[in-house]
This record gives sequence, C-alpha cells and structure tokens, in this order.
Amino acid sequence: MIRFATVGTNWITDRFLHAASAIDHFQLAAVFSRSEERAREFAGTHGAAYYFTSLKEMAKSNSYDAVYLASPNAFHKEQAILFMNHGKHVLCEKPFASNARETEEMIKAAKANGVLLMEAMKTTFLPNFKLIKNHLHKIGAIRRFTASYCQYSSRYDAFKNGTVLNAFQPELSNGSLMDIGVYCIYPAVVLFGEPKEVKATGYRLSTGVDGEGTVILSYDGFEAVLMHSKISNSFAPAEIQGEEGTIVLDSIHGPERAEIRYRDGRVEDISVPDLNPAMYYETAEFVSLLENNQLESPDNTFERSFITANIMEEARKQMGIVFPADRN
Repeated sequence: MIRFATVGTNWITDRFLHAASAIDHFQLAAVFSRSEERAREFAGTHGAAYYFTSLKEMAKSNSYDAVYLASPNAFHKEQAILFMNHGKHVLCEKPFASNARETEEMIKAAKANGVLLMEAMKTTFLPNFKLIKNHLHKIGAIRRFTASYCQYSSRYDAFKNGTVLNAFQPELSNGSLMDIGVYCIYPAVVLFGEPKEVKATGYRLSTGVDGEGTVILSYDGFEAVLMHSKISNSFAPAEIQGEEGTIVLDSIHGPERAEIRYRDGRVEDISVPDLNPAMYYETAEFVSLLENNQLESPDNTFERSFITANIMEEARKQMGIVFPADRN
C-alpha cells in the first residue's frame, strides 16, 4: 500500500483523488491546507487520517510515503524539494516548475535523495495517446503536427471586471502557456523529441502573463504548430500529418477518439475503449513505479520534463513574459 498526502484542496485534487480511488494500492493518509478548517474538512471528506497546516511539519511526518503537489506553479520547486529532502516521493502537477533552472534543481534533488519524482502530465499515459507511436509508420514521412488547447477561462470574466485571480498572476507563474499550452508541448516532446528551433508569439495581458499564443517547434522535415488560449475556445482536432495519411485525435489533452485518414480515402479507427477517469493512468503509473522500486518514469522522463521546461521558457522570452521566479 502506498500512502499519499496531498498539497492543494482545489478541484484538481478532488479529481485526482476520485481517479486514485480505483487504484488498489493507493491510500490517502494526509492532506495540507493553509486553513485548518479547510484541511480538517478536506481530510474528513476524503477519509485522510491526518491533516496539516504547516508544510515543514508535514514534510517531517512519517504518516505517508508520497505527496501529490497541486499548488500554484510558482511553489512547485520549493515544495517538491522540501518533501524530497525528507525522503518523500513526489507526483507534481504540470508544469513541473516556473522555468528550466527550477526543473533542473528538482531533478537533482530527486536523484540526490533517491526518491521518485514525476510530472503529472496525464495525456502521455492515456490509452489513445500511447497507441500513436505504434501507428506512426503507417502515415509515411511526417510533415506537420498541429495541436490546439484553447479553453475560455471563467476567471477571464473576473479579469475583465478588474479582479485578477490566480490564473493570470505572474507571481504564481501562470498564464495560458503554463496552464494549458503545456498540454500541447509535452506530447510533442514525447512523440518527436527536442526541437531544433522554437518560435513563439502571443497576446500579453496587462498583468504580464499571456492570454493566448502559438508555439512553432521545428524538426527535421516538419513543424509542430501548437496553439493555446485561456481567452477563447477552440474545437479543432489534433493532427499528425504524413505523406501517406493523417492521424486525427479529437483532442490533444484528453484524446478519446483516434483514426487514420489515408490519402486513398480509407479511414482506420485506431481508438481503444477507455472507461477510467483521465487522471487514473498517471496515478497508476506512479504507484506501479514505487512498488517496483523505480525512481523515474519511462514515459514522463526527467529529460522530457526538462526539454518541455526549456521550450516554455524560450517561448515566454519571445513573448516578453518574465516571472518573478525567473529573477531569483
């Protein structure tokens, strides 16, 4: 049994715990919130025996083995290293950290402490994403990858009315690229590796974070065109275009349907059934790694997280977006 603690009491943690409840060897043991009332309530709701309002005290506790971090992006590095320095394994929400330097520090801490650290990028473990590599050879030479994750944020309404919530605060290392653009970039890195060149444009809001943008990754013979937005919606599928056919996914962040459309008019449905919550697979992977004494995921590797962090940092530079964390 792997005993977990959580940092964060928002909707994403609820969704994580719902998905994890279907995993046999998962047990929620402890929760953290800055508010004692909220910590007690969250622990009671989800059946945790312990709750904490101090991260330092929580890190020292022997009541759990691993921690799921769902705090704001700007806090990931400091919190992850705190827990890892106390021998705790860390499943950290995407993006790993504010920038590549912080990502590198986290990876070094994991290796130094002999603990498992994994970025909680759910897409790469989903059944209909994992099958893509097995079918790439069918579409011939790849010539383009397009992916779009554009989802209008309800927090943008508050922003336009003068209230700046977490989603648009540079102090928290937020913005469209960090929050949802990563869902386009990380899969591109998993499928195609490190790009030769990064080009990025975007619309910068008055707070200094991006509301939307486009990132183009250049590879040998093709480009990945990745679009993200928190101030508009998109319903476009993701495509991997080859000279012999195109793999079409209904979405990049949570594909449920996948098919190959060949040049001769044939259509091959390569989808597989998927009845589990999306976050089930990343959590099952993390638990399995711990049970088998593995300290790095073969899918969400340190290298892929670091390449992704580098891409996003370069994209922000080109958009003129600087976080306080970049100056530390």
